[in-house]
Amino acid sequence: MTKKEIATKYAFAWIGKPYRWGGDDFSGFDCSGFVIEILRAVGVLPKGGDWTANGLFERFILLQVEAPSEGCIALYWNSDRSKVVHVEYCISGACQIGASGGGSRTKTEADAIRDNAYIKIRPIDIKRKPTFIKLLK
Repeated sequence: MTKKEIATKYAFAWIGKPYRWGGDDFSGFDCSGFVIEILRAVGVLPKGGDWTANGLFERFILLQVEAPSEGCIALYWNSDRSKVVHVEYCISGACQIGASGGGSRTKTEADAIRDNAYIKIRPIDIKRKPTFIKLLK
């Protein structure tokens, strides 16, 4: 199996787990914590670094691609496009898996239930004009 195939299979294993603001472990993930877990599982990221959504963009800016595909990350910008505020892992050219639905007040599993905040599959939101970075081939 390729790193991309392993990463995608691993991402699917997390579907339904709760979102947790600042989460980066098995008790819950936020968006960047989830993507970091996937990328670390296949040896793409070193241990230290700024692994926020914006930090991932800044580190891998030179790997931008025009269209999404399996193995890319989709980076979503704030309203004035001055900062990346959300990231998800692309499982195809049309769909992504990510920790979404929560925010800074989603800190427990009860909060995740209240906010419908989980790791889930969604269509890539092309209307929001995400930036795509190809990390896995």
